[in-house]
Amino acid sequence: MTHAEIEVTAELVRDLLRDQHPDLADYPVSLGARGWDNQIWRLGDDLAVRLPWATESADELLRKEHTWLPALAPRLPLPVPVPQRLGEPSARFPRPWIVTTWVPGEPADRAPVTRAAEAATVLAAFLTALHRPAPEEVDTAGRGRGRPLADHSEWVAQQLASATELGLIPDPDAVRALWDDAAAAPGWAGPALWLHGDLHPANVLTADGTICGVIDFGDLFAGDPAVDLAAAWTLLPDGAADRFHAACQPAPNPATLRRARGWAVIRALAGIHIGDAGVHGRPGGKPTWGPPAHAALRRLIATAHR
Repeated sequence: MTHAEIEVTAELVRDLLRDQHPDLADYPVSLGARGWDNQIWRLGDDLAVRLPWATESADELLRKEHTWLPALAPRLPLPVPVPQRLGEPSARFPRPWIVTTWVPGEPADRAPVTRAAEAATVLAAFLTALHRPAPEEVDTAGRGRGRPLADHSEWVAQQLASATELGLIPDPDAVRALWDDAAAAPGWAGPALWLHGDLHPANVLTADGTICGVIDFGDLFAGDPAVDLAAAWTLLPDGAADRFHAACQPAPNPATLRRARGWAVIRALAGIHIGDAGVHGRPGGKPTWGPPAHAALRRLIATAHR
């Protein structure tokens, strides 16, 4: 983590707006959230300011959102934060920042989905609309998510061993078998599709037990839809995966589902480690990430026993 040396405050946000977007400077400013890469400050009722406060790559991710999301958002059936303005690095703040629309809702790591059938249908409609062929100039690396699944085997082995040693994984052999099957699945042979790339519970918003919005498109890239289809196990409650996959158009084939389970394993192992760090007060830890990650791993293991 490379947290910004400059403390981000409401006064700083207001000063940045006065310098570069003065017509927005008189709106009320209040802290919305501190995410993994960015701080989000609410601007009035309908806008938000996102400023990078960690991870050096956050600058590039914000610019990516500003470039592509305004064109993608109109076709998506869920609210997403649409960039409205770009702030450039300055003497006050040496990194780019953006003004976006504010999407109401609670992150799913704090308010999990409970209406399984409805959420499965909503998420499937969202990904069906998003997963279209992307222009050739779109990033296909996805911070490593564009690589073949098997390329992540060493990382998975290390994370699984570490989590097992910490007593965080009740059935490591089952997880290892799931991963081995996923890594052996045939790769994606279709066109590079638009992907959110980071559909974990903190990036999906809920209201009244179902999904009401999707945020943080910094990892937007083009590639294998299995990366996003992993959300069947990482976001949805027990018993919703089959309904979700049946509602996706086109329905994923068996190889894609195998790879999706592999991406869900990666997501769950990362969440378990980050959640455990948060519980024990280690840097970068987020306690709310642990429970949904453990639930995802339990769901995945259950699929292997069917």
